[in-house]
Amino acid sequence: MLSCFNLTGYQPESLLYNRDLSFNDLISPEYREVLWNEWQRILPERKPFKFEYEIITATGEKKWVLEMGQGIYNDNGEVEALEGIILDISDRKAIEDALKYNYEHDRWTGLYNRDYLVSLLKKDAVRKKQSKKALIGINLSMIHVLAAKYGFQYSQNLVKKTAETLSQYCAENRILFYTHEQRFVFYILNYKDKDELLDFSNTIADTLGSLFAMERIGGGIGVLEIEPSQSELDIDLVLRRLLLASEKSISMSARDFEISFYNEELEAMVDRERDIVKAMNDIAAGNSTNDELFLLYQPIIDLRSGALFGFEALARLRTGKFGMVSPMEFIPIAEKTKLILPLGEKVIIQAFRFFSRLKEIGYDKISVSINISIVQLLSPDFTDRLLELMDRMQVDKSNVGIEITESVFTSDYENINNNICKLRESGILIAIDDFGTGYSSLARVKGLTVDCIKIDKYFIDKLLNTDISKAITDDIISIVHKLGCFTIAEGVEHESQLQYLKEHGCDMIQGYLISRPLNEDDAIRFLADCFLKNKAMEE
Repeated sequence: MLSCFNLTGYQPESLLYNRDLSFNDLISPEYREVLWNEWQRILPERKPFKFEYEIITATGEKKWVLEMGQGIYNDNGEVEALEGIILDISDRKAIEDALKYNYEHDRWTGLYNRDYLVSLLKKDAVRKKQSKKALIGINLSMIHVLAAKYGFQYSQNLVKKTAETLSQYCAENRILFYTHEQRFVFYILNYKDKDELLDFSNTIADTLGSLFAMERIGGGIGVLEIEPSQSELDIDLVLRRLLLASEKSISMSARDFEISFYNEELEAMVDRERDIVKAMNDIAAGNSTNDELFLLYQPIIDLRSGALFGFEALARLRTGKFGMVSPMEFIPIAEKTKLILPLGEKVIIQAFRFFSRLKEIGYDKISVSINISIVQLLSPDFTDRLLELMDRMQVDKSNVGIEITESVFTSDYENINNNICKLRESGILIAIDDFGTGYSSLARVKGLTVDCIKIDKYFIDKLLNTDISKAITDDIISIVHKLGCFTIAEGVEHESQLQYLKEHGCDMIQGYLISRPLNEDDAIRFLADCFLKNKAMEE
């Protein structure tokens, strides 16, 4: 009885037999027909009912509820009554909404972020919208000069001021995004022609020119038209080309806002990708002898004991032509070209050799986690091949960790979960990387069989410039624990972050506060130092 009142604000007798009102009256109007249709659909099939919707309480408050029920049938198969349970899930929904908001928005400017832009571009491409589409990129990278002179907060305030100024140009066919540090993008739909894009870009240039007159800096405006006939977009390529156009504008003037349309002259930058692919092909084919693909190992520390839990193996690429190539650049290229399959196996073998080296010198209880691409997980023989390698190289499966990103939630979820289950049953630890900024919902995380959730660096960074009382990092830690998983916080660089994570029950951390990624020899030295320190503490 008390639960009914707490949920709805009405006493049970008010709702029983619809004395004062029916429960249907409490259901938010937009859900009533949907719920009715759903009951009508499943009752003839004698299936259980499960639906989430909002109700309006006696005080006018909206609450999210989960209704689960089924029909009660007589001997003739007719429905005599309905039975079930209705649960208040408002807190869960609030957390999910917060995660969704963080996925779609930049916290500092309040604008939509890059992830949301990517999702819109993909959706529009799949829907095969034939309207004209274009991107206008605004590159304010010169702000870093002001940051060096006046401080980080000064530059951040300029970014926010820019966001507020540009927001006045948002319209039904113009959506504004903050996609990266000092970069904004307008997504334009249903424009007339190239001249309209140029006129709008000139308006933006004039506005920003006035805004930054006192700072005496400029920026670049790049324009990229998207072919309406393109049903499959290489989003990374599109955004890279947009960036190229804006960077060309910056190179034209450091103190004005120039405008450049993407054209064939910028293809030299695209050629770089081709050269990187060639270098990776050579590595995959065994034609490289200079250790161009290698691993670094970043330590992971147990916050409770202070002991070294293990390492995360991080792939690095160094080519003769370009030197070090960022993982943010070469890994997406490797995934797109499927070179991640042979290169990924080379990475796994390198990591297993490191295991063998640790075992030889007496460290046989140290975990090493390996990042696995969604492309690898979906490869038919990947799981069997991985287990075969472990047996052949005599690697203790209980010391191996596999890290997968949240992109698994957008792919063949069931197949991936089956593969994960098989690996986990063999003793391998499974972790979800970058949790909270991608595609996960609480329900989907719960449905995926994993041991560990790694909290993305985004949430750790926010502990430095967010009111701690408003931070949701502790909520994430609590949720993860309720799901039966342990937590690793990534990108910990400051003592204040460490203290917060300790106070709120985070299990493990990694980041530059502990150590940068290390080569094998340095990793072993780090391990030995940790072992000696812990031994001294025990004595």
